[in-house]
Amino acid sequence: MEKKIVEIAHAKINMGLKILGKRQDGYHEVNMIMQSIGLQDVVEIMPGEGIQITTNVPGLSCGPDNLAYKAAVLLAERFNVKPNVHIILNKAIFIAAGLAGGSSDAAAVLRGLNRFWNLKLLDDKLEALAAELGSDVPFCIHGGSAIAKGRGEVVLPLPDLPVTHVVVAKPRNIAVSTAWTYKNFCRARVVNNPQIWQLAEHLPQGSRQLVPYMGNVLETVTIPAHPVIAFIKVAMLEAGAYYAMMSGSGPTVFALADNAIIAQQIADALTKFDVEVAVTTTVGRKEI
Repeated sequence: MEKKIVEIAHAKINMGLKILGKRQDGYHEVNMIMQSIGLQDVVEIMPGEGIQITTNVPGLSCGPDNLAYKAAVLLAERFNVKPNVHIILNKAIFIAAGLAGGSSDAAAVLRGLNRFWNLKLLDDKLEALAAELGSDVPFCIHGGSAIAKGRGEVVLPLPDLPVTHVVVAKPRNIAVSTAWTYKNFCRARVVNNPQIWQLAEHLPQGSRQLVPYMGNVLETVTIPAHPVIAFIKVAMLEAGAYYAMMSGSGPTVFALADNAIIAQQIADALTKFDVEVAVTTTVGRKEI
């Protein structure tokens, strides 16, 4: 019987990002608080021939280098399933933005194909497969609020952060390589080191209580290379945000606001910048 499965792929922001050191495998040891937001892609899975991926974003590769494609190949090969799927990525998450759009799509494909092919894989197995694809993919299996450790693949779920209004803004025409950002990280430049365990402890109290403990050490790399990120942060704060910070390796900046009206004011204040903007909220953990 013909069938179609739809999965929602949420973007993420980092409420705190700390680097502990360099690992022997070349990756950096991190300690992060990751948080899903309502900005989302919609991933559709339906019968097809082989693995075919299409998208609404012109120029976005849909071939073997696409993380969603890699997720389909991994499941098909690991469980000896003949690939027979057409995957449609209806993207709204900004591209190459530090919002885990590609990772979230890959996680959605793992969840969706688990159902589509009736593999009946449990959470721990899906997360282990996700870790083979990339550091952010295991978090994106469930999303919500979580600590991410190791290179990001060790995920410890936390109670959901109370719903918080969020504005995300990505400068157009700026591409930031995650590998470049980590390679150029220098601990001596860090002034504001986030307090990850305090963030986790205060999470149920709401995001205003998190502000004293928040921070992203990668700002020390990306902002000097792209100063507009700092200007966007200032504009967000002047428009009413009670906190603004770069997400991941950037270049996206997010702002936290007390309500939807202030969030829209913040978004409206960014028209002088060449940015993609979304007004959204945080979202909780996805049960599968």
